[in-house]
Amino acid sequence: MVTNEKIITINRPVEEVFAFVSDVLNGPKWQPALVETRRITEGSLGIGTQYAGVRKFMGRRMESVIEYTTYELNKKLVFKSISGSSPLEQSFLFEPTTEGTRITSRLDLQTSGLMGLAEPLIASGLKREVDANFRTLKDLLESKAVTV
Repeated sequence: MVTNEKIITINRPVEEVFAFVSDVLNGPKWQPALVETRRITEGSLGIGTQYAGVRKFMGRRMESVIEYTTYELNKKLVFKSISGSSPLEQSFLFEPTTEGTRITSRLDLQTSGLMGLAEPLIASGLKREVDANFRTLKDLLESKAVTV
């Protein structure tokens, strides 16, 4: 299993940061490898909300469907893959601070077969990608270039 944890502070109110991050349709704006997202379920965001997506990782095109398993408004978001070749679970904890919002993100990616053998390479690539994504998220939200 590959695990990546990232903590970042964004100088924006927790309500704005949560609203932006929790809508996976915003993902391609701050995650260049996420090339396509589509919401599957209707209604308001919450437990059971599902999105389909296509991501490029280490030269591979990976399709998956994720489902929200935890949704605590302005506090916590957890989703897991319910289809795709690499089971994953990602959580986001949102905490208001005097500087804005601290996000603690944890990603657990299960590997097997050839991917299991390449775990150190996958972990390294994932760390670089997550670091770059969160820098982009911070820059994007702090520039107020997006409307949430």
